[in-house]
Amino acid sequence: MVSRVKTIAFHGIEAVPVDVQVMVAPGRMDQMPIVGLPDKAVAESRERVRAALHASGLSMPPKRVTVNLAPADLPKEGSHFDLPIALGLMAALGAIPSDALENYVVMGELSLDGTLMPVAGALPAAIGANALGKGLICPAASGQEAAWADPGMEILAPVSLIGLANHFRGTQVLTRPKPGIRETARVLPDLNEIRGQETAKRALEIAAAGGHNMLMVGPPGSGKSMLAARLPGILPRLSPRELLEISMIQSIAGEIAGGRLSDRRPFRAPHHSASMAALVGGGLRARPGEASLAHNGVLFLDELPEFAPQVLDSLRQPLESGETAIVRANYRVTYPSRFQLIAAMNPCRCGMAGEPGHHCRRGERCAADYQGRISGPFMDRIDLRIEVPAISAADLMTVDTGEASARVAARVETARQVQAARLEALAKRAETDSELAGRLGLAKGRTGGHAAALPAQRTNAAMGSGLTEALARPDGPGEKLLRDAAQSMHFSARAYHRILKVARTIADLDGAETVTRIHLAEAIAYRAVNERLAIAA
Repeated sequence: MVSRVKTIAFHGIEAVPVDVQVMVAPGRMDQMPIVGLPDKAVAESRERVRAALHASGLSMPPKRVTVNLAPADLPKEGSHFDLPIALGLMAALGAIPSDALENYVVMGELSLDGTLMPVAGALPAAIGANALGKGLICPAASGQEAAWADPGMEILAPVSLIGLANHFRGTQVLTRPKPGIRETARVLPDLNEIRGQETAKRALEIAAAGGHNMLMVGPPGSGKSMLAARLPGILPRLSPRELLEISMIQSIAGEIAGGRLSDRRPFRAPHHSASMAALVGGGLRARPGEASLAHNGVLFLDELPEFAPQVLDSLRQPLESGETAIVRANYRVTYPSRFQLIAAMNPCRCGMAGEPGHHCRRGERCAADYQGRISGPFMDRIDLRIEVPAISAADLMTVDTGEASARVAARVETARQVQAARLEALAKRAETDSELAGRLGLAKGRTGGHAAALPAQRTNAAMGSGLTEALARPDGPGEKLLRDAAQSMHFSARAYHRILKVARTIADLDGAETVTRIHLAEAIAYRAVNERLAIAA
């Protein structure tokens, strides 16, 4: 007899259907081969299934049991195949009705006493099951996470294998789990705790309003890390779509504690010793890295030149495309990685280059060698570059406090709403104007409209070159200033468009419809810091 149970395998954040086929036939009773490209964790399922069935009052049949995971050419990874294999065997033995599992996708890890252990990927699995028109069976600890997929979807989250069997036999009823939200502290570090640094605060507000990348350069103790830590406090709240995208990545990475989602934007701050696989993802099972875990949030790289140069350059693709592609000989996995990069660094190895009264024994070479660890193409992708000078004791002793994060956050929220409304209006115009759509590079989506081709993140930083030239076109004096600056400072095409994006954000904060000379002057000033730093390409 062959019983079938539907489960899933993960390809990035996508849940791929897998058919678990269990056959009980005459043969040696001590054999239970699992075929279909299982990894070590799946191959060890046979021992966990044996022990769990024994603890639940069932014994293995005195026959040969064969388990096939179809499609056979798709690699199967993870311990979540335990429960579908056990249920398939129970259905083959008649311990549960053979048709009880037809309308469910099953996932879960078994412990030796028959209880179900939480597994990574419950949310993508629930979304995949819902797309198939089926319910989901998962461990109780993962039920709150899976419940976010669809409020009308049937979800069973038992504590143990025997509890699930009793539910199918009608002697016990399992209730649907409720979606869970992680309790997080509502008080975030406030900008008014930082004395002075008004230029840096202004740049931080522009970066938050437009989603721009920013680099802070200054001596130790000048407040660079403090400024970065206060960026989440002025960013807008997550939209439902952004929350879902973030939670799916966190679910695959196993970072959703207790099955409860968080409504906070990610703020990831990896140590400078992080490897390339840790930063952009990879490893044996191609897990998401810090760049993907920071999706729709902030990736903060402190002590930027201390990162390995090849590790930093691995961020160039996600910074440009908003996704990370992990390619191996036999597979290719893509993770969303549209993050906002905030970086901080000292001007030189000793950290005090350019400070009044400081004379380095190595001279200018100290700063040139240290800054030269950052490649020119990587630096070209940073929109705002600011100097954060040291704060004097007199500034620290002042009683005047700066502007609170709540007031800055209100301006940021208004600017982002303006950007989203502008992009939506442009999409509607492109629906009836094919020439405009072609000029902006907007291909029609699956529904026939052009809105699907617009940036998923409705910020100025996410605009392509066609959208940037259409929505950030400066006035006459501004165009002349930009042309002169491009000739004298030798801007690349990428730098040209990024300056326009920053100028558009500054205009949005000012409530201006048109990008003017003053907006462009400020945007160019943030870019010109690179020239004064004399960073080697």
